[in-house]
Parts: sequence; structure tokens; C-alpha cells
Amino acid sequence: MVMFFFVVGLEIKREVLVGELSSIGQASLPALAALGGMIVPAIIYVSINQTGPAQAGWGIPMATDIAFSLGCLVALGRLVPTPLKVFLLALAIFDDMGAIMVIAIFYTEQVKIISLTLGVLILLMSIVLNLRGVRKTYPYALLGLALWLAFLLSGIHATIAGVLLAFTIPGRSISDQKKFRQQSQAIIEEFPEKDFNIMMVDPLQRKLMNDLVCACEDLDTPLQRLEYNLYPLVSYIVLPIFALANAGVNLAEGTGITGLFNSISLGIILGLMVGKPLGITLFTWLSVKLGLSALPEGANWTQILGTACLAGIGFTMSLFVTNLAFQDPVSIYNAKLAVICGSIVSASLGITIIGFSAKGRS
Repeated sequence: MVMFFFVVGLEIKREVLVGELSSIGQASLPALAALGGMIVPAIIYVSINQTGPAQAGWGIPMATDIAFSLGCLVALGRLVPTPLKVFLLALAIFDDMGAIMVIAIFYTEQVKIISLTLGVLILLMSIVLNLRGVRKTYPYALLGLALWLAFLLSGIHATIAGVLLAFTIPGRSISDQKKFRQQSQAIIEEFPEKDFNIMMVDPLQRKLMNDLVCACEDLDTPLQRLEYNLYPLVSYIVLPIFALANAGVNLAEGTGITGLFNSISLGIILGLMVGKPLGITLFTWLSVKLGLSALPEGANWTQILGTACLAGIGFTMSLFVTNLAFQDPVSIYNAKLAVICGSIVSASLGITIIGFSAKGRS
């Protein structure tokens, strides 16, 4: 999951630099909506589990699974205006930032100062590489492995290392459109017209080819390259493996469907199904009414409610927090069952509400 959090960190930095989080005006609505979507589910859970070991699970219903929630919205196609999809993406990113802070602060064991100090020094080295203009990715990869190990030994959850490392990756081009066009056109015009059958062996052709590659690398950024290359790996390998390894609920070994009728399960299910849509919709309404921000273009309040329901799909992140919150197998079983059920119902509600809204407009 360190790789997953690393990609999340890259996404956050990209959005802060050039995306939906690059200005206060753009970021205010999803930020406040995400805040409501974290606070209200936690309150609902704690109100049901006020004492005892079960109270540790308050962070489980706070999480939103970006991939599944956005996937449901994309699957609705033209029924959903593009600004609403962007709103959900930005909301989920803020939600992930909140989850990262919760994990770092509340689900971290005793901190070992020496290992943590070593981790900070490694992080500073990565920052220095960025400031010195190092744009090759392998030095950051080597420092990332050392940073992961230092955080693992320090007691702070090692996934935090992935996010912090991502923030040090260079995200600015050292070229621009005009310079790239001039360089590439000059290289192409100079390129010798010597044909080859198997491979390019002409020294000048190879030199110019490498010059063109360097011009492309100057225009591109290490942040974008890493995000582009790692996103499929994380989406199609890392997360499915994590889900298969952690989402399994053996009804024969557990308490069966009765595992839903306990304080942990009720807190999670109500947090995802009720707390998420209530918190997101309420804080969005307050933000609009107070004049802090405006609704996404082309969206109405029914669609906002449906999107808020989709944010109740916790799944991957909720399962991850479950493993941090509980050690007891029965509690883990009950929490996982609740996360799966709550996520399925949230997805169904969100799709139904948005579909109903579109039907009402037609």
C-alpha cells in the first residue's frame, strides 16, 4: 500500500500545482464537503461506540474509495456533468489527505526518535535533489526505499513515507512549448535520411534520436512520468491484490450475517450510508449558502446528494483502516462485513438517485 499512497501523493501534488486544488476558490467546495464527509460519519460511529475497544474504529467510515466511487460516476456517462465528476475527484483527494492525517496521528504506535530522525534526514535529501534539479527517478526510488524502512522502524505507519516522498518529486517542466517546438523541429530537419532494416546504427541518427528524447524529458516532469507509469500498476495489481487479501469474509468462521447486528457494524454502516451523504451535502449547502463557493456547473442538489452517497463507498481505504484499528479477529470480521455491505448499498443509492435526477430532467 506504500505504492498506492505514493501515487495518491503524486495526484495531490499535481492537483495543487495545476489542477482543481490550485486555487482557494476551486478547492473550497470539495474541501469543505470532504470535511463534512469525515466529521459526520465519525460522530455517528462514536455515538454508537462510546467506550471500549470498538471505539478505535471511528476512522473506518471516514474513508472514500476514489476508484470505485469515481468509477460509478463515470459509468453513468452523460447523465453526469463533467464538473460533478471533477468535484467528486477533488473531494476524494481531500478525503485521502484526511485519511493520511488520521493514520499518521491516531493509528501510529509508539514513535522511535532515532529511526524517525533518520527518516527526516532522508526526506531532506530528497528535497535537496529536487532543489538541485535532479530529474532522474532512480535516486528518488532509492531514497524512497530507505525512507520506507526508516518509517517502518520508527513506529509511524510506513504508508506515510509514500505520501511524503511524492511531495518531493519535481513537478515543473524545465522547457516550454516554444522551446520544445524549436528543438524538435531542428532535430527532425537535421535527421539524416538513411534507411535501416533491423536497427538504427548510424551514429548521427542515434545522437539526434537521444537529443529528441532529452527534449521530451525536459518538457515532461518526473511527477507526471511516475504517475503515468505507476497508476496502472497500482490500479490493476496493487489494489486488487490488497482487496483479495483483505476483503475476504468467511461466513463459516465468523458469526454469519448476524455479524451486522453489533455496535461496530452498525457504526460503520450508518457512517457510510448516512454519515457520508449527510455530512457532504450539509457542508456543501452551507458553503454555497454562505457564498464561499458555487455548485459545480450543470449540477443540481439531487445530483450532489447522489454523489455524496457514492462517496460512502469506503472499501479499499476502509478495509485498510480496519486492519489498523482492530486486532481481535471477530471485530475485524464484523468491520469488514459492514464495510462491504455499506459500500454496496451506498453505490446502489448513489446510482439510483443520480439516475432518477436525470430522468426527472428528461
